[in-house]
Amino acid sequence: MVATPLTKTLRCVVAAGTVLAMTAACGGGDSDSGSDSKGASAELTGRGPITLVQGKDTSGNVQKQVDAWNAQHPNEKVRLIELPEEADAQRQQMVQNAQAKSDAYTVLNLDVVWTAEFAANRWITPLPQEQFDMSKFLQPTIKTGQYRGRLFAVPWKTDAGLLYYRTDLVKKAGASGPPKTWDEMKQICDKVAKDGVGCYGGQFEKYEGLTVNFSEAVHSAGGSVVDDQGKPQVNTPQAKQGLDFLAEGFKSGFIPKEAITYKEEEGRRAFEKGKLVFLRQWPYQYALSKKSDVKDKFDVAPLPGPNGPGAPTLGGHNLAISAFAKNKATALDFIKYLTAPEQERANMLATSEAPTLTELYDDAELKEKYPYLDVLKESLLKAKARPEAVRYGDFTKAIQENAYAALTGTKSTDQALADMQAELGKLTQQ
Repeated sequence: MVATPLTKTLRCVVAAGTVLAMTAACGGGDSDSGSDSKGASAELTGRGPITLVQGKDTSGNVQKQVDAWNAQHPNEKVRLIELPEEADAQRQQMVQNAQAKSDAYTVLNLDVVWTAEFAANRWITPLPQEQFDMSKFLQPTIKTGQYRGRLFAVPWKTDAGLLYYRTDLVKKAGASGPPKTWDEMKQICDKVAKDGVGCYGGQFEKYEGLTVNFSEAVHSAGGSVVDDQGKPQVNTPQAKQGLDFLAEGFKSGFIPKEAITYKEEEGRRAFEKGKLVFLRQWPYQYALSKKSDVKDKFDVAPLPGPNGPGAPTLGGHNLAISAFAKNKATALDFIKYLTAPEQERANMLATSEAPTLTELYDDAELKEKYPYLDVLKESLLKAKARPEAVRYGDFTKAIQENAYAALTGTKSTDQALADMQAELGKLTQQ
């Protein structure tokens, strides 16, 4: 992963809740002028062809929505640029494009944790918040698109971790329903996880998914990755309990050893091939698994924790406009198009990806097709955000490196957390 250079040597830390915002220059990162020192125009003008840049379109539905737009806007066509599936690789390519001040990327499909970095470095353009009815969005999603009180990205797809589970195997184990605690999950697996069927999977490869899974384990144990002042809090008994759950899971076989290579798609394929009883995963998998070998043998539930339901990580993607792009007026209209109720609804029907508009969680047709919508909404409203930092690449790398060392046994959990605390502390010093 490429470390993000700051545009000036002076660095500040602005802590707001769990948000770490290291600005490019104290008091100088939020100019309202039409252009900045990098020559990037903040004016949303110009019409014509644009691009939409995102990770791989695994559902194929984004291209369908782009095609529908293009049919209605022959002079303002959108070209979809697909980046790799892995979030870290997506971010790297977007950062490189911004550092080159290239106009090749127009609308950026940003992971929710990248907003601060891209906004502070003036790689994306402020958006007119008054042109979007923010009261219609799920409240946790709104902050993910804001930086220092201004809107830089519009919530498009949201996410919260869910527990996918094999209904047939849970029933075979004699359980009355999905597990609510880690111990209940282990008890079920003791009875049915055998003959090539592992117990629990998640995203444990050394990439952003590991930051997510580590954060969920810590939050579920009652801890925090950072406190309300933005200070790291990973060297605590609660954080140790969370990391111990994962590390001991690999040692005991509760988590199969091959899961150390799992990202989202590897875990999904393992679950759909019947190799797992439980899988921590995002909502997008639901529609895909309904077309798989386990289509009638799975359901979803809230993530378990040590003493009851756990605390999922808030994920999702927001739409921003590159500061170096042409045809920003077209880009703004395209963002409005994708985030309109009819488009978010159509996308949910086609993909099971979670919409950001509150009204859709009460839509009768959606609830009939996806009866877990109430579970999803509950998980979204309880979800915990990851720390958002201008140097997020460095921040998440420190988490990944040390958590991975604990899972693979090259560090004890105590040493991994102590090292993580020290590295995160340096990144959050003024």
